[in-house]
Amino acid sequence: QVQLAESGGGLVQPGGSLRLSCAASGSMFSFYAMGWYRQAPGKQRELVAGISSGGSTKYADSVKGRFTIARDNAKNTVYLQMNSLKFEDTAVYYCNAAPTLPQLGFGSWGQGTQVTVSS
Repeated sequence: QVQLAESGGGLVQPGGSLRLSCAASGSMFSFYAMGWYRQAPGKQRELVAGISSGGSTKYADSVKGRFTIARDNAKNTVYLQMNSLKFEDTAVYYCNAAPTLPQLGFGSWGQGTQVTVSS
């Protein structure tokens, strides 16, 4: 089972940007679909963005045009570039690995990284 470690969270003002990183262990990273989820206080965890092993992507409607997911298989890392951040983007962001995009939400999870959007 792949192990995941997120980083890059922090405090940012509305309209600002952050880039989250998720480093994965093992030699099978390139075969996994990867996803970024978030969970705000009192809310369910939701899919923010996903990327297949072949590079296909999908996004939640709330982040389309503002967030970009990308992967670097040579570095076993998946990124989430977040621009034009809003108050409602505040959440703990989690990285997820699954065999395919439809299977995101299962598989392996990281420990999460906090993103706070505040003025």
